[in-house]
Amino acid sequence: MHYRPFGRLDWQVSALGFGAMRLPILDGDPGRIDEPAAAALVRSAIDGGVNYVDCAWPYHRENAEPFLGRALRDGYRARVRLATKLPCWLVKEADDFDRYLDRQLERLDTGKIDFYLLHALDGDRWREMRDRRVLPRAERAIGDGRIGCLGFSFHDTYPAFEEITLGYDGWTFCQIQYNYLDTEYQAGTRGLELAAGRGLAVVVMEPLRGGLLAGNAGQRSTMGLPPTIQAQWDGASVSRSPAEWALQWLWNRPEVSTVLSGMSTLAQVEENLAAASRSGAATLGEEELETVDRVAAEYRRLTPIPCTSCKYCLPCPNGVDIPTVFGIYNEAMMFNAPAHARFAYANWISEAARGDRCIACGECEPKCPQNIAIIEWLETADRTLSAQA
Repeated sequence: MHYRPFGRLDWQVSALGFGAMRLPILDGDPGRIDEPAAAALVRSAIDGGVNYVDCAWPYHRENAEPFLGRALRDGYRARVRLATKLPCWLVKEADDFDRYLDRQLERLDTGKIDFYLLHALDGDRWREMRDRRVLPRAERAIGDGRIGCLGFSFHDTYPAFEEITLGYDGWTFCQIQYNYLDTEYQAGTRGLELAAGRGLAVVVMEPLRGGLLAGNAGQRSTMGLPPTIQAQWDGASVSRSPAEWALQWLWNRPEVSTVLSGMSTLAQVEENLAAASRSGAATLGEEELETVDRVAAEYRRLTPIPCTSCKYCLPCPNGVDIPTVFGIYNEAMMFNAPAHARFAYANWISEAARGDRCIACGECEPKCPQNIAIIEWLETADRTLSAQA
């Protein structure tokens, strides 16, 4: 295992972190963790050198934290730094901070959470946490030893990331979605560099876009990568799996502290441990970086709708979430993953916001800077995403 600086702390973090969001489950039920199999994964990762384990209140329908409390017994807790997250959407007043933190300490069977994050901050939620006086409560928890360091995980645009990062001097670290396709999405490369430049450790989540960059979407996996993407990897001068290419691209960036992987099989643990042992900042050559750039360009070429999610088309008078519909449809085409996209369409977007609610009023199309035929594409997207697998 290789280890990397963790921001300003006098501590080195493993290049690979264990994310407890995609543990093996029973009977397809996310709330039923296969505990013997999952514990074996966690302990194998730690035995292989992983020293950062990440969790959160809602993972596996609120069962991941109690599971980790059990999995880290027998001396494993002392070998790692443990991270979990405040469920900010449940915090209505300052006292809620302590109520949830104390409950998480019990669930995790630990006296201290080393790295505590405000979960899923966007601009609005950040301002709510600030105005509800959550930060003084967090500082008090650091003082009394219940938490070690405070950070945040992020899901919004770069301006919101900048506002949060610059809006509080007590951050030690942040967690962002980042991979070779998401360089301009959410925090993006600018956010990575801003945080690292201020001495924050940067924890990367979704390095494989939920497995899509590896040709695997878990229970909704497909036949693999699109042929033109596979051809790019096959033609590379260095032989790596698509998953390792994505991970090495991240580890190549010195601003990245650790990369979380939601591993659900022992084979994935072993593959990622081996990849981490070959990792290092600024170790990829120019030809390797150009290969990744070509793959990213090919993925974008496979995107049929040139939507940039600028949201100029919104609000739709009939409530259609046009950018989200287009984003899910584009992912289906980009990643050769129609089943994954249909699951997302059915579960991540309300019926009132789907494409079939379009009444073809035409109000959106003149506002689109990309001149997209929005009405026609909404019909196509909804027909594809609503189809039975």
